Amino acid sequence: MQPVFSIITVTYNAASCLERTIRSILQQTYPGIEYLIIDGNSTDGTLELIRNYESGISYWVSEPDKGLYDAMNKGLAKATGDYVWFMNAGDSIYSPDTVQKIVDSIPQRAEWPGVIYGETAIVDADNRFIGMRRLKAPQQLGWKDFRNGMLVCHQSFIPRREIAPLYNTKYKLVADYDWCIKCLKKSACNHNTHLILSNFADEGLSSINRKQSLKERYRIMCTWYGTLPTGLRHVWFAIRFYFAKWIKGRV
Repeated sequence: MQPVFSIITVTYNAASCLERTIRSILQQTYPGIEYLIIDGNSTDGTLELIRNYESGISYWVSEPDKGLYDAMNKGLAKATGDYVWFMNAGDSIYSPDTVQKIVDSIPQRAEWPGVIYGETAIVDADNRFIGMRRLKAPQQLGWKDFRNGMLVCHQSFIPRREIAPLYNTKYKLVADYDWCIKCLKKSACNHNTHLILSNFADEGLSSINRKQSLKERYRIMCTWYGTLPTGLRHVWFAIRFYFAKWIKGRV
């Protein structure tokens, strides 16, 4: 039996970029997709756009929420598929046959993997390719690997719904980092598709609020990996960063 993917898009006043997200999902050749849109009471034309594609949307709602991760939790509560995949407004699935390729890449086994993951392309506000994400997905991904940062982009991280917890809404910018770690801790088997799974629009909340998001991520790393090891690792990050800048300046 082939798995069903619950793809969830969270929106708020996203009329300028939502259509490419919707189209990338509705154009998928794989039939087992449940598509949900959770809107935060938009006032800019987003709802008209959603209604234009309503026939291909399994569930949508527009109502006030308590922020991005509260909206994501609403999506999780409504999802019924085997896997959950967040593709927020402005982001998109890489190509129309990506989901089919994901399923085809998984070896035949008695049980489907707990987490499916892959690579991410970075695009600008006009969906033009900028480059590949700097951090490359490891061959074998485990929860301890996230000590080195978010090695797999949230938009290319697809866990089984049964192991996916609610997001911790005390984090305002990088609760997805904490969420991915929790999913990996519960997963007995993770699968690297070796595929580009998503186009990530590099203009999200954590990108805009870079300094605050780094502080939040540091707190999460201390929680999961310990304060002293996290502090020492960040000293090494800083040395590596400034050494790379020095080398670049000498070239």
